[in-house]
Amino acid sequence: MNMELSDTLQSLVDDLSENYSDQLIDVYQSSGDTFIRVQPDAIVEICRFLKDEHHFIYLSDILGADRFTSEERFEVIYNIVSLRDRERVFLKVWIEEKDPTVDSITDVWQSASWHERQVYDMFGVRFNNHPDLRRIYMPEDFDYYPLRKEFPLLGIPGSIELPSSTPDTE
Repeated sequence: MNMELSDTLQSLVDDLSENYSDQLIDVYQSSGDTFIRVQPDAIVEICRFLKDEHHFIYLSDILGADRFTSEERFEVIYNIVSLRDRERVFLKVWIEEKDPTVDSITDVWQSASWHERQVYDMFGVRFNNHPDLRRIYMPEDFDYYPLRKEFPLLGIPGSIELPSSTPDTE
């Protein structure tokens, strides 16, 4: 790997390579950030390892992305920070469109709950073992996921009752 990593990040990548070589898919840098792509079934174990062994104690965010590809369509990105070492890494998993599921990391960071609910609500990615996986923005009976690429820009007519766009004239 041709990257200029800090000593802390190099130690982290070396440890991951040594302990999780079968689950580690890719490590790269872009715009000064470090990205580590792992197998989806290893996300909980790797998150716990990074928290316990490398002091990445702060889960800043979990993001979803629709790659709009025929294989491994959806991406879940975990933004984690070591406050002690002032380092940030982005863990990534790619998951299939047919059954977009990945294990919840709420056992590692309780704050993951809200982030995972948001990714579920907007992309339809389900998080196994989540303590309360339900929609956070959209109504529970809404059949669509608004941040998927096939979702129409103007929404789906009649899918949600919207308030009147004209002022009342009384």
